[in-house]
Amino acid sequence: MKHVVAFRPLKLGDFLVVVPALRAVRRAWPEHELVFATNEWLRPVVELAGCVDTLLPTHGMKPLDERYAHPDVAVNLHGTGPHSTAVLDALEPRRRIGHSGHGWPGPEWLDDIHERERWCRMLRAHGIPADPDDFLLRPPPVPSPAPGAVLVHPGAAYGSKRWPLSRYADVVRELRGEGCRVVLTGSAAERELAMELATRTGLPHDDVLAGDTDLSTLAALVAAARLVVSGDTGIAHLAYAYRTPSVTLFGPVSARHWGPPADGRHRALSADADRRGDPFAAEPDPALLGVSTAEVIAAAVALLGSPTGGGRG
Repeated sequence: MKHVVAFRPLKLGDFLVVVPALRAVRRAWPEHELVFATNEWLRPVVELAGCVDTLLPTHGMKPLDERYAHPDVAVNLHGTGPHSTAVLDALEPRRRIGHSGHGWPGPEWLDDIHERERWCRMLRAHGIPADPDDFLLRPPPVPSPAPGAVLVHPGAAYGSKRWPLSRYADVVRELRGEGCRVVLTGSAAERELAMELATRTGLPHDDVLAGDTDLSTLAALVAAARLVVSGDTGIAHLAYAYRTPSVTLFGPVSARHWGPPADGRHRALSADADRRGDPFAAEPDPALLGVSTAEVIAAAVALLGSPTGGGRG
């Protein structure tokens, strides 16, 4: 079978913003095998996108499996630098689709553009129709362990995106006072942080699911949640993909570039004028610290009381 290779070995949110582009590639070459080179741990969510035939496990800029050499098309969904183009060039594709640079044809890279639109714009420049709003996921294959809960996700990969735990504690107390069941999510590395938050707020430890969920279960949690409160991280993008109401706190990266769709279900909060803009910093970005507890609580309560506040259902 002829094949198309697409490349983006990054994290959960990075994958979810290219779902519209991957679906556009699927439609453009319906008879080809669509091979997506990315991190193996993303497999459960890649399957929920429903457009990839083969997940090719890779990590970083390592050479790709030679079995997939000489594809009809190579699609660079990673970037425009020399490393990602070299990985795909090594496959000797017949056609290359990406941004311009390092011998590749395509549109110029734009900084001030939303990520979903970035990759769809790139495909359109190559003559491939693409809709940035085509990002919803299939229903998860497993049930939620906490249907109807409000999910609070206090962690983030870098300190720059981590709102102070004391403020999350105030939000959790307020939500519980509103009669909500609050469940804390996070990775295994963030379980200690979540346990500390539970201790501060008197939350039952059974409602701390950080480190206890695989990606399928996390997707199920989000799909059946009443609300998701988090920083700008992967779980926020899952909320967008399942139309689950969310309050997302933005720090070093603008909601203009990574934020939710404007469909009334989501609130993106940030003190934009204070942004320092270093996503890998150890300390919270001033744009994040500029978001008050009162703002988050008000946004959460408003969404819980809105017609969309019951989740996807």
